[in-house]
Amino acid sequence: MKEPVNRARAIVTTAPGNLLVPSLAALLEQEYGITDTELLQVDYRLSALIPLTDGEEVTTPGHPAWRCFDHQSPVYAEGTGYLPVSMRGEQRGVLRVAPVSDERQLAGLAEIATALAHELATIDASTDVYRTARRSRRLTLAAEIQWELLPGRSRLRPSFSLAGQLEPAYAVRGDSFDWSDDGERVWLATINGMGEGVVASMLTTLATGALRNARRAGIPLADQAALTDQAIYDLHRGEQYLSTLLLELNLRTGLLSAVDAGSPRLVLLRDGEVSVQPLEEQFPLGMFEGTNYREQYVQLQRGDRLFMISDGVLDATGGNVRYGETALDRMLRRTTPMTPLGAVRSLLGDLRAFVASDLTDDAVVVCLDWLGPQTGGDGVSTRPDC
Repeated sequence: MKEPVNRARAIVTTAPGNLLVPSLAALLEQEYGITDTELLQVDYRLSALIPLTDGEEVTTPGHPAWRCFDHQSPVYAEGTGYLPVSMRGEQRGVLRVAPVSDERQLAGLAEIATALAHELATIDASTDVYRTARRSRRLTLAAEIQWELLPGRSRLRPSFSLAGQLEPAYAVRGDSFDWSDDGERVWLATINGMGEGVVASMLTTLATGALRNARRAGIPLADQAALTDQAIYDLHRGEQYLSTLLLELNLRTGLLSAVDAGSPRLVLLRDGEVSVQPLEEQFPLGMFEGTNYREQYVQLQRGDRLFMISDGVLDATGGNVRYGETALDRMLRRTTPMTPLGAVRSLLGDLRAFVASDLTDDAVVVCLDWLGPQTGGDGVSTRPDC
């Protein structure tokens, strides 16, 4: 089994980017007698698994492909194997292979699917093949800009797991999120830019670039906000500004630093109970010149779940009724057994069902689980990255 797996890894790392799946399919037929190999990519909305080649989208809840995607484990059903195509927590989709004689084949095939995920991440910026194929409709220009800004949609590390999602996925304008980690800390930002269309997306692009620039210079969280505030004010003189929530989590201690510049809100789910964290709401970034920002602190406990939620979630309306805090609290409690990606997918799915259509206003949800410090005797993580 090991030799075919190694050959498959070699193929996906050397094949031309647009031929990854056909090259892999040829090897699987030769080594395993598999005659049907298909990559199903999750779409931007997290509501469909779309074949790379021609075929029907998988949208039915409970379908083996969705069970594989949701639980991140191989699924065997009626002679077909479904394998998670994921790397470091970034869930790209599912590899469907058939015929598969029995479940014992799935372990080796799952390694091949993981190798495929790593290679897809490597070549994604150099080809449009996979981005184009995972769209069920055309993105607006503003949405194209926003999705290109993102660091990913989900992340898994020994000490934390997180995920985020934008809505309306194919027409989002000014809402976005960002994150980074260095093994000791994880930084998160949710951004709610004012304006419509490309104007909003360009404002968010400026803010994201300024925040990253300050963060990569090793500047404290409050000063990251201040420098970004100044960059936006220098360009727009207070005529355009944006709301943001900045977080920095110490992965060893669970101490969370926060700067609330005009909201989105921060919600804690602990032991099944939901509580909005009482942060000081400071001026949005770019509203005034020379604003000073202050950090606040929240001590997390192992197993805590945080949600960063923009106003577009609470203010969504269906039949002239606002979604509101009661519906939000109920839905957040229901996410307790889910992964962070499952949680944001379920929350925004519930929101779309409530409004009975696509959202008309932007909404962003980021979910972070702090799993607690994972340390060995030398004080560093002993678990490999996923």
